[in-house]
Amino acid sequence: MALHRLSQVVIGVPNVEETARYYSDFGLTGVRESTGEWGFRTLDGGEQLRLVPSPRRRLVELTVGADDRDDLDRVEHQLTALGVPVTRGADRVSAVESATGARAVVAIGARLNQATVPATPYNGPGRLERPNVRAPGVERITPVRPRKLGHVVVGTTDVASTERFFLDGIGFKLSDRIAGAGAFMRCSTDHHNVLALAAPVSFLHHTSWQVDDVDEVGRGAMTMLEDHPERHVWGLGRHHAGSNFFWYLKDPAGNFSEYYSDMDSILDDQLWTPEAHEGAKGLFNWGPPPPASFLKPEDLAALMVGAHSAP
Repeated sequence: MALHRLSQVVIGVPNVEETARYYSDFGLTGVRESTGEWGFRTLDGGEQLRLVPSPRRRLVELTVGADDRDDLDRVEHQLTALGVPVTRGADRVSAVESATGARAVVAIGARLNQATVPATPYNGPGRLERPNVRAPGVERITPVRPRKLGHVVVGTTDVASTERFFLDGIGFKLSDRIAGAGAFMRCSTDHHNVLALAAPVSFLHHTSWQVDDVDEVGRGAMTMLEDHPERHVWGLGRHHAGSNFFWYLKDPAGNFSEYYSDMDSILDDQLWTPEAHEGAKGLFNWGPPPPASFLKPEDLAALMVGAHSAP
């Protein structure tokens, strides 16, 4: 696969400083620039989040990593064949996805090679992997730090158009569908890097950040909630599509952010068959039921008004 990672997202928010404090608490390493924008780094992925001023919260841009100029040529040709205007630079190609208004950038960059994190030993029936010692997860005291940006989920007013842009234009692969509602798409070996969901207005639903294991999912969320219970959205649970453990929180601008671990990995496209998940399986395998605000964020009506009033 010539595309190899989701490198970065740029999020526009009306309250940059307040939102920046949230992502610092979330475990990202931030730097404020003289422009008032913030850049945030993960442990393994470098700068993967930028916060910029915007009248309303929105996904401004996402960047996908590619290997070389041949990949850029291919993306430019594919987008042009769809009738999408393309901007070409020396090391990148960019275009705006019309339904969401987000800019997608395909840029030449190094592949992400993550160091191996030792597997957490779990005891089980007839399988004692951790005799005479406590589980490592209950003795950790270090702050939870996300390893990398995993995926972004966007609501779109035209799922078919957004799918076509990413699958036929950028070159993503289809992993699974939520029947009649959305598509899980990947530009790496992760099960999905972009999920496009049908919505009455285009908006950023959430970003998702990889941590080491389910203990880090729980520890990270509990730390975030200790002094801010209003941040809780949904979790702990396990998704069906992607199989990952999850816990969702909400930033001050209204965007959701997810700690995740144990995502499905697709190394050979020929060995993976996309499925269309119906009902609850499109959302989760186990865990508490999702709150209404997860499916329809509380500011959805305001976002619709803002979208209609925008010049």
